Amino acid sequence: MKKVITYGTFDLLHTGHINILKRAKEYGDYLIVAISTDEFNDIKNKKAYYSFEQRKAILEAIRYVDEVIPEETWEQKVEDVQKYDIDVFVMGDDWKGKFDFLKEYCEVIYLPRTVGISTTQIKKDLNKAHNG
Repeated sequence: MKKVITYGTFDLLHTGHINILKRAKEYGDYLIVAISTDEFNDIKNKKAYYSFEQRKAILEAIRYVDEVIPEETWEQKVEDVQKYDIDVFVMGDDWKGKFDFLKEYCEVIYLPRTVGISTTQIKKDLNKAHNG
């Protein structure tokens, strides 16, 4: 069985998230999604609308996702790749080159982002509508 892993916050789920999960799953038989815990988001100075448990439940309901694990540190990626016997690491291409150090453990693929949609943009648009 070929295993794939990807990482992210996956807050305010949108078609861009679905696209990357669907394309990531095409690289293997089993897709693990590591999502940032609320504590890790604090370290990154990111604020998710939904809690870790809510985001985990949403992701577990998506047909392309086989397992959801917590991302608690920047450094855990090598450990996860080894622990879960990962064959392919997938991230959006805005991270291109940042995870090449994983190439000694697995294949690393950067996928193009869905044009015209992002969680950051959704939050800006909602904020504008609310304050406009």
